Amino acid sequence: MSVNAVPVELTFSSLRQGYLSKAFTPREVIEAIIRRAERDREMNIWILPPALERIEPYLDRLSQLDPVVSPLWGIPFAVKDNIAVAGWPVTAGCPAYAFTPEEHAGVVERLAAAGAIPVGKTNLDQFATGLVGTRSPYGGTHNSLRPELISGGSSSGSAVSVARGQAAFSLGTDTAGSGRVPAALNRLVGYKPAVGAWPLSGVVPACRSIDCVNVFAHSVEDAAAADSVLRGLAEDDPFSAGRPLGRPVLPKVWLLPKGPLQFFGPFAREYEQAWEQTQVLIRQSGVAVEEMDVSLLQEAAALLYEGPLVAERWSDLGAFVKEHPGEVFPVTETILRSGAKAEFSAAALFQAQHRLSEIKRITARALRGAVLVLPTCGGTWTREEVISDPVRTNSLMGLYTNHCNLLDLSAVAVPAVEAGPQLPFGVTLFTLPEEEANMTAAASFLVSRTASVTVAVCGLHMRGFALEPQMTGLGAVFLEEAQTSPVYELYKLATVPPKPGLIRVQEGGASIAVELWRMPAASFGLFTAAIPGPLGIGKIELSDGRIVPGFICEGYAAAGGVNITASGGWRNAMTEIGASL
Repeated sequence: MSVNAVPVELTFSSLRQGYLSKAFTPREVIEAIIRRAERDREMNIWILPPALERIEPYLDRLSQLDPVVSPLWGIPFAVKDNIAVAGWPVTAGCPAYAFTPEEHAGVVERLAAAGAIPVGKTNLDQFATGLVGTRSPYGGTHNSLRPELISGGSSSGSAVSVARGQAAFSLGTDTAGSGRVPAALNRLVGYKPAVGAWPLSGVVPACRSIDCVNVFAHSVEDAAAADSVLRGLAEDDPFSAGRPLGRPVLPKVWLLPKGPLQFFGPFAREYEQAWEQTQVLIRQSGVAVEEMDVSLLQEAAALLYEGPLVAERWSDLGAFVKEHPGEVFPVTETILRSGAKAEFSAAALFQAQHRLSEIKRITARALRGAVLVLPTCGGTWTREEVISDPVRTNSLMGLYTNHCNLLDLSAVAVPAVEAGPQLPFGVTLFTLPEEEANMTAAASFLVSRTASVTVAVCGLHMRGFALEPQMTGLGAVFLEEAQTSPVYELYKLATVPPKPGLIRVQEGGASIAVELWRMPAASFGLFTAAIPGPLGIGKIELSDGRIVPGFICEGYAAAGGVNITASGGWRNAMTEIGASL
């Protein structure tokens, strides 16, 4: 058993397999998470970071639970710091607001009872007001892939904790898209159930009547596994509703928006191209596709922050803001105080609710038996761009998300066609609550057709070598040159023709040059099946901390090979060998 054996990407299946094979224990998983959190300390992921003394009681409790009947036994999860964990402070991103609850939030109680392990409290846009991940006195959370870009909010830390291997899943909250935007920007799944499907007790409210807890995970299947524990009526929760899932079937119709959409930010063109490619893949998949006018959704979305509905935020937080001058971020306070505008009268509120009911009825008719697909985000921003223009940049991030809870829709955000190197693009699928099971079936179907895999190659599959046509023939596209972390050795194997063997070592390793290629996920199985031993595909750690699938070699093959680590890579080694002939 070893901490080093803990997988970098924590999934439910990889953890269960590791526990079953005794490759590592839950305690070693937690130790690995603590190390990773310290490694990423400057990324501002955590408000209350993972610490063994706080997690110890949950580890000890595992001995009292049967792994066979505890569906989430030993699965670590992160908790957004507006959700209560008994005995752990809650700040909602505002130190002056902090309190320590005596009881778990309803969602945490259910997860812990199923054997899941809470590991810490994550950073957020203050009072869950924002979609950018920069509005926190604890520092803006960095994007997990590109540090200059925003992480998305308000559940920024929750998403990045999963993306950086510090939790297998995490809890966020979603009022206007906070459980979906960070998923899109960090290449994750963001699952938002129907309003009321999961308990809200113990959650600091944003807009209490439409707030949802959400889950971030690496796959639709892992999110669904969490949902199976979290779903169900909580009798003591006035906002809980019995919203059981039906039998999942693929929707009869896939709805795509009619006409062009708006894209924004420094990568607007790349996002638009990724959306166009995703639509083509959907249309080519054999499903029935129709187009839908989404202008009514955007009208509904505008009601959330530009109309009297924003008064609900002020109703819960107004007293605190007035009693603690200077303690709330100026941009956050401005948004909250907008709910107290004189023109947002009771009559205006009812008028907005009546119009919302009309839009909801029209939308329900359009979505019956269908799934609507929209970009999760129309773009992204650098953190500097958001800081210089905080309101406009944040507003645009919610262009395709804000309508969801107002119209009582279920949603799941999933990765789609990549917009560029380390620039994920995602889409969100929307259904009616009574058809939510169909949404997850559709999401799995879509991911299987639009997802891509970044593969690290270190030899004959690189540009200019004999097996490059195998890459291009499978639809792979070259992305960039990269280096591994300095923990590998490279061997020229005794094969015909000679092949490289990349082997991870405990000490004495070096950084090895590799190439990164983007390959359609549907081609990845064919690619791996064609690789002869002693080579195979494993997880390669890059010098910038990324983990990608790539060629690895079984250790025994090194005995008959030549150590060419000093060359720094296969291309250099072959050049040196050629020069010596």
